[in-house]
This record gives sequence, structure tokens and C-alpha cells, in this order.
Amino acid sequence: MGAYDQGAIGVVDGFFQLYYIENRGMAFGATLGGGAMAKYTLSLFRLGAIIGIGWYIKKLLEDATAPKGLLIAVALVFAGATGNLIDSMFYDLVWEVDPQMRWNWMETAEGGYIDDPETGRPELRPSGFLLGSVVDMFQFTSAWPSWMPVIDLSLPSWLGGAQIMDIRPGKEIFGAIWNFADLSISVGVGLIILKYRKFFRKNPSSEEPSESDDPSPEPVEEPA
Repeated sequence: MGAYDQGAIGVVDGFFQLYYIENRGMAFGATLGGGAMAKYTLSLFRLGAIIGIGWYIKKLLEDATAPKGLLIAVALVFAGATGNLIDSMFYDLVWEVDPQMRWNWMETAEGGYIDDPETGRPELRPSGFLLGSVVDMFQFTSAWPSWMPVIDLSLPSWLGGAQIMDIRPGKEIFGAIWNFADLSISVGVGLIILKYRKFFRKNPSSEEPSESDDPSPEPVEEPA
């Protein structure tokens, strides 16, 4: 629920595919609900997060001792989050909502569709500023080895209940479909996790010097 596709183009058979996906929600198609308020909430949350990250980047730029790697990692997260927000802000203002496409139909909580009582056709989703979809297009896949265990993970029901992983021997894995913004966020967060101790360890130069490190000479008494 939350993400819909219009076929695939194979680039490397069985490994790399190109899609056109309109994703109304977050990663893995997770949503906060199907109505306009849920989409507004998600878009405003993204906006708030971007403002906070932008403020943190400003602080890093002002701090001459801030690790350059941390600045790059946070900037990657900022760029990716901004890209997804731009999609949700302006997508519906640039392209019309096509009533023939099923990803534009209003959904029920169970994943079905709501019919318009006047026309008998599926009712269209809320559209407009901050209500647009995020477009995803890349997918890499490979087969799960037969000697590895089964992994079955799903999001909680209040996040839409979407299945994150259903990995079994012989099944294709890493089926997520993503865009450059998702890649940017993932690389940035990965760098922060891998380099956490280096990025956030206390700078010894910021500690107060001890008495033994005080370079000022002690006063010498004049002879009487």
C-alpha cells in the first residue's frame, strides 16, 4: 500500500531494473494513512526535518574543528530529504492526476479502493501542493543463498503494515525500488553510523589545560 508501478525495463537481466513508481509515502511504501491529512503530516514532518538538518549544517560550517566527513554525510542526508520533499510539494502542480492510473485512486485502510457514488469509478486521491508522490525508479536484485535463514519483517499497523522483508532461500532479495534521493540519504546515514566514534569523539584541544600544561612562568621573588 502506498507505492505503485507501471512495469519494468531490464538493464542487467535478473540484477538491475528500471521502474516508474509513484510512492505516496516513505521508504518501502509506508504511509501514515490514505487521506489528505496523513499526507500533509508526512510532508510537514519532512519540512521540519530539513529545517533542523539545515540548521545543523550551518553550525558545522561555523565550527572550524568539525570533521569534514561529518559535514559531507549530513549534507547528503539534507540533499536527499530535500529532493523527496520537492517531489511531494510540486509533483501534482506540474503533472495532472491521471484518473486512468490506479495509483491515483483513493485507498481504504485495507488496501481496497473507494468508488465515487456519482460516477461509479474509483475516487481520486487528494492532490495539490504537498500532496504529490515521490518517484522511485532503481532496483537491484540477487538470490538469497539456500544456506541462509528466513527473514520476515513488517512495519507496524500504524505505519501501514507494509512488509519490509520476506527473504527465503532462492528468492530475490533487496527488492526495494529507490531513487537518487534515497541513495543520498542512505549513504549519508551509513557514513554517520560507520564513522560515529570519529565524528563525535571529544576534541582533546577543547579540554581545559591542566596546571602542568600552563606555559606562563611562575613569578620570581626579587632579593631583598
